[in-house]
Amino acid sequence: MEPERFEELDHTADWALRVQGRDLSELCLHAATAMLAVSGARPATGNGERHEVALRAPDAESLLVRWLEEILYALEVRRTLPTRITLTVSPDLALRATWDEAPLESIEKPIKAVTYHGLEVRRLADQLEATIVFDV
Repeated sequence: MEPERFEELDHTADWALRVQGRDLSELCLHAATAMLAVSGARPATGNGERHEVALRAPDAESLLVRWLEEILYALEVRRTLPTRITLTVSPDLALRATWDEAPLESIEKPIKAVTYHGLEVRRLADQLEATIVFDV
């Protein structure tokens, strides 16, 4: 099993997560996984559907926020939990994702919004890293 690729950071009123990935696709996937993990989202029993997402953004930071807003929309509005997420990000910053959905049973720690506060996608030696702040 691969080690966790995110770390929860202390933050005064919000949550901050530092997320890493080998490329932008993996960074977005790890960010979604981290977001769902810290929110404590739990699936209900029942069958869901397959869901597709297509996004485009002018920069990596905007793409990351738009992507996480899609996850938040699924949780809060559609009351579904994304599972088995697969995604790719092209060099021109077009994200295409699919996931299976489960009905949402509960969320332990609801997230109000994904923010741009201090957001920067940085290139480290062999990976990308970003710190994402969530308004809770």
